[in-house]
Order: sequence, then structure tokens, then C-alpha cells
Amino acid sequence: MDTMLDTSSLAAQLCEEAQTVGVQVSDDQAALMVKHLGLVIEKNKVLNLTRIVDEHDAVTKHLVDSLLFVKAYGHVACPQGRFLDLGTGAGFPGIPFGIMTGREGTLLDSVGKKVQAVQEFVDALGLGERLETVTMRVEELAAKRKGQYACVTARAVAELNVLLEYAAPLLRKDGLLVVSKGRLSDEELKNGTYAAKVCGFEIVSRETSELPHEAGHREMLIYRKVRKSEIKLPRNVGMAKHKPLMNS
Repeated sequence: MDTMLDTSSLAAQLCEEAQTVGVQVSDDQAALMVKHLGLVIEKNKVLNLTRIVDEHDAVTKHLVDSLLFVKAYGHVACPQGRFLDLGTGAGFPGIPFGIMTGREGTLLDSVGKKVQAVQEFVDALGLGERLETVTMRVEELAAKRKGQYACVTARAVAELNVLLEYAAPLLRKDGLLVVSKGRLSDEELKNGTYAAKVCGFEIVSRETSELPHEAGHREMLIYRKVRKSEIKLPRNVGMAKHKPLMNS
């Protein structure tokens, strides 16, 4: 499979573009992330994992985009412990985040075929001892693993208020929720601010970044879990999305 991609060219592109967004990537880290990308592109021929099929575009829009989580996380103190990647999809940002931070983590998605593919990627990359995959609704995981995570990542998963509710019961005290958004509306931010208060978070960082080649604008938001939520969490499956916490 690797012979189909110019892996050395893609790794060089990754290192160069990562530097432009403020992240240093070693040759070994770049090789692993490019191998992951190759696995995704190959699997995408039989399972719909991504609309981005050009490998050079994918370096920017998947790998460098994922590295923005590493950059944001690196600026804020985070307790020791596992991370959780919500709605991991093809393993972004979870696998690059795990490669770059060295943390143990859980890659969660509710779609079994995607999780099966991500498990194949993890095994092929030799990351099986550190990264686990789980097929489950986030509310179900929260009921089983309350307060077991130090960090939760979320990329293109749901509205901010929904993500805060999802993450609250999963995070330990002082744990971080790291969220990536494209254009963040005033309405979404307002509802997120309200949900943060209800769910026991305070916002500690909000940074904007531009992906290389004008590939997209990103808002990176970090919330810290500082107290217990004001309501019992998790609510039943689907409640966070269908009856979200809103500043009425």
C-alpha cells in the first residue's frame, strides 16, 4: 500500500506545514502519521471515511488540522491520564494526537464499521498498547467511565453546548475539553458559554489558526472542568442533541 504514495514527500510536507502552525514533528512521528493517512486512503476505497482523496490535501486537512489539537493542548496544563477522541471517524485527531503526546487514549465512534477500520489502523501502526477503540454512544461510555479521562478531543462532531455536556461526566477534575471549530457563530458561542456554566467548565483558551494553502480557518477552544455539573449527567442517549442546553 505504501508504494502507492510518495511517503517521503508527504512526510516532508507534513513537517513543513506543521512548523507553520507552530508544531514540531519528528521524522518518526511524521512517518507514522503519513502511514495512517495511507491506510485511510486505501480503506476509503471500500468504506466511506473521508471526502478528501488527494493525499497532499489530506496532509493539510486531516493531519495538520489534527496537530492544531496538539498545539492548543500544549499551551495549557493538563492532568496525567487518558484522552478520549469523540467521534473519531477515521482516527482524526485521535491517532495523530496519540502519536504526538504519547498519551494512552480511547478512540470512540458509534459507527461500528468505522471503529473496526480504526482498530486496523491502530494495529498496523503498532499503537495497540496505547490506543483502544470503542463502538458506543458517548452517553453510554460516560455512564461506564465517569471521571476517567484527563482530556477529551472533538473535531467536527457537534455544537459546542452538546460537546460540553458530552465531556463533563467523562472528565476528571481539572480535565480539558479541546474543541476545533470552523466558523464559530455568536449564537453557538453564547449557548456554549451557558452549557459550560451548567456543566462545570470554565474556558481557558480560545485561539484562531489558519490551515496552510488557505485550506480553512479554525477556532480552537479549551475548557477546563473545574466543578461538578449543576444537572445529573449523562442524560439519556440523544437528549444532549435533541434537547440541548441553551441560554433561553
